[in-house]
Amino acid sequence: MIDTLVLRTGTAGDAAAIATVIAASFAQYRGRLVPESGAFRETPENIAAELERGTGAIVAERNGEMVGCVLVEEVEGDLYFGRLSVMPSGRGQGLAKRLIDAVEAEARRRGLSGVRLGVRIVLTDNQRLFQALGYRETSREAHPGFDQPTSINMRKALF
Repeated sequence: MIDTLVLRTGTAGDAAAIATVIAASFAQYRGRLVPESGAFRETPENIAAELERGTGAIVAERNGEMVGCVLVEEVEGDLYFGRLSVMPSGRGQGLAKRLIDAVEAEARRRGLSGVRLGVRIVLTDNQRLFQALGYRETSREAHPGFDQPTSINMRKALF
């Protein structure tokens, strides 16, 4: 059997699968992130509403099964991505990089000047991945109710 990976635009009809992928992907962070990630509150209903509102999604399917996804939204002339998610069974195969490449291609297609993301300070492996892909820290911010920064904003210029 040929192993086929397809990246495509997600739709509101994919909301349940997207919610499942996000939940499985972020499960490893439960108890590690303070405050807890908003990913744990994602539901098919709120994802469908976001997609209907104009948030975009890129999904990765292997042999017809969703194995990864990322949500995107235009912010101040850049494309912001969040909820980068890869099912545990799909890790270590370069899928996160493929999804980020797809985000960057979408930003270029839209004529945007860069790509942005936010990453928690405690997730140093994720920071290293983004730095290796050309993302640079632009600022740090604290979640509401915290005195110290809890996340890092990063950006990659495309032009």
